Amino acid sequence: MTSRRAKKRTYARNRIVSRRGNEKLFETDGQYFLKLVLVILLGTLWLKFGTPISILGVPTLGVPVGMLFGLLLVSKFEKYQYDRKIWYAMLVLVTIVSYFLPAGILI
Repeated sequence: MTSRRAKKRTYARNRIVSRRGNEKLFETDGQYFLKLVLVILLGTLWLKFGTPISILGVPTLGVPVGMLFGLLLVSKFEKYQYDRKIWYAMLVLVTIVSYFLPAGILI
């Protein structure tokens, strides 16, 4: 007898993309838009200081509180890794852009 390596099976209910190439949608457009708005709002939330504070010798003008909270929410609620990557990229991009805008809470 020859030994055969067992081929890993992918069952249809576990597929994200069907055999024909059609992607299965897991959320509505409204849910996606709500997540997008939430990520943008969290990315703009900064805790800014009136005078720079020195942390480990680096002058800091603000702390991205919304980004830190957003990273936790995305990692908790997004099921698939590629979805998390998209939300992480969007959150970091909005956070960097909003650093230069007058957005956030000033202390």
